Amino acid sequence: MKISRRKFLLAGLAASVGVALGGYAIHRMGGYVLPLVPPATSNVFLVNASDRMKGIKKLLGRFDFTGFKSSTVALKANYNSDDPFPASTHIETIRAIIEGLDEVGAAEITLAERSGMGNTRQVLENRGVLKLSDELGFKVTVLDELAAKNWSDIGPEGLHWVRGFRIPKIFLEADRVVQTCCLKTHRFGGHITMSLKNSVGLVARKVPGELYDYMAELHASPFQRLMIAEINRFYNVDLVIMDAIEGFVKGGPERGELVKPNLILASKDRVAIDAVGVALLRSYGSTPEVMKGRVFDLEQISRAAELGIGIRSPSNIKLIPLDSESQRVTGELQEILSA
Repeated sequence: MKISRRKFLLAGLAASVGVALGGYAIHRMGGYVLPLVPPATSNVFLVNASDRMKGIKKLLGRFDFTGFKSSTVALKANYNSDDPFPASTHIETIRAIIEGLDEVGAAEITLAERSGMGNTRQVLENRGVLKLSDELGFKVTVLDELAAKNWSDIGPEGLHWVRGFRIPKIFLEADRVVQTCCLKTHRFGGHITMSLKNSVGLVARKVPGELYDYMAELHASPFQRLMIAEINRFYNVDLVIMDAIEGFVKGGPERGELVKPNLILASKDRVAIDAVGVALLRSYGSTPEVMKGRVFDLEQISRAAELGIGIRSPSNIKLIPLDSESQRVTGELQEILSA
């Protein structure tokens, strides 16, 4: 009996998913990932962002950068697509971070990126990153162009990833890692895309010499949000800056319903800053998936907390407003986090 090409492809996809889920069940039964030791408390600083450069400089002034002097720094921004802020990191945010790292004596700064919705090099060109790198002297690495030897293999043991995943060695070998993310919802299964979700852009889609598509697995999996959290267990982050001057409360990641909180947030804790980001989305009214239940019940946040990537309870978050404008929203955000 002959079947159409469409039915054949659908059958193949169903079989692949079945094998994937079966493999997951088998290796999860005996698998375990050792959690990190979570911090007892985590600070999340908030500042009014009427002036983006001044706001980021004020935030950076609240952190101890002694360990950055003479260090190599890997920087992960949000350039998933060739769309303007808040879909992508604002170029002035990159400028402010690079200048801040230069001031504290960082020896070498490399921005490394992989776009999920477009050609990465072209996205970085169009968003002004390559031009800024020439001006300020930092390096840019297009992760799609890395050779196989430059990727590190994270095995599947205890994870929701059927075959594990690949992470670039640059984020494992750098002395320090800085991340900057945006405030957005995610309509393709992630539900939210902030610091934790931003880590997807450093995982390989494909590794040279291999056919396996890690992003196809991620986006087809019912465990997508748990898999997102698990990426973060395998690389360290020293500082996260969330540019929430504008954000998407519905839609996302490349377009959506726009709001203007006019805030920038900073923390060392990816779980804490994402939890505050969710509270900020909820304060405007967001998608049913974002609005439902407790903030720490959202799968990205709950799995990340389980793995010790950050604090495990909203009671462990200390919100610190740096001006009267951010002070006005702090009480509301605290109430949402504690609800």
